[in-house]
Amino acid sequence: MSSQGKKDRAKQEKIVDMFDDIAPTYDTANRIMSMGIDKSWRRKACDLAYRYTGKDSLDKIVDIACGTGDMMEFWRDRAEKSGIAIGEIVGVDPSNGMVNVARKKYPKFTYHIAKATQIPLENEDADILSITYGIRNVVERKEALDEFNRVLKKDGLVVILEFMKNENPSFLSKIMNFYTNKILPKVGGFISKNLEAYEYLPNSIENFSTVKNMQDELENAGFEMLYTKSFSMDISTLLIARKK
Repeated sequence: MSSQGKKDRAKQEKIVDMFDDIAPTYDTANRIMSMGIDKSWRRKACDLAYRYTGKDSLDKIVDIACGTGDMMEFWRDRAEKSGIAIGEIVGVDPSNGMVNVARKKYPKFTYHIAKATQIPLENEDADILSITYGIRNVVERKEALDEFNRVLKKDGLVVILEFMKNENPSFLSKIMNFYTNKILPKVGGFISKNLEAYEYLPNSIENFSTVKNMQDELENAGFEMLYTKSFSMDISTLLIARKK
C-alpha cells in the first residue's frame, strides 16, 4: 500500500472511531441541533426518488453510512404513504456503535458493518442507494462512487443529502455558518462529552466538495444528474442521479 493509501486508511479509521464514541448520544444531539428541520429534507429526498423510479414496487433500497437508521425509516414510511412495496431496506455503516443503536431502533431492517468502498452486495442488486450526511466522511470518494454504480441496477438511483461547501455565501448563509462553526460544536460537545467530534462537523464541511464538483464526480462515475437543489439558506443540498 502506498504512503497516501496508509494515510487515507488511518484517517478513515479515526472517523469511524469518532462515530463509535458518540453513537450513544448521537440521536439526542442531532435532534437538539437540527431542531427537526432535516426531516423535511429527508422526506423530499424519498418522495422525489420514488417519483423518479416510477414504480409501485422495488426490490431493495440501500442506505450507506446509515448511522442510527433514521433515513431507512424515512424510506419505509414514505413508501407506505405512496403505496410502494419495498422488498428489503439495507443499512451499511463501518461503525459498530452506530449500527448497534440502529438495530435496537429498527430491528426489522438488514445491516452490514462495511465501508462505502466495500459494500457486501452483488452487482446490480439495488434499486435505490442513498447516503445522507455521510459522503463527506468517506475519504476515498471516487472508489465509493464507483462502488455505488456497481451495486445499483441499470437506471437505479443514487440519492445524496449533504452539507456542501459554499463558495459564494449570502449574508444569511454567513450567519448560519457562524452558528454551525461556533455554536453547534459546543452544544454537541456538551451532550456527547466529545467536543472534538463536533468540531469535526464544520471542518468537514469547509474541506468538502462544492455542489458543482459533486455533480462532476457523479457523472464521471457513470451517473446522469436528475435533480440538484439546496435548502434552507444552502445549508443542505439534495442530489439525485441515475445510473446510465
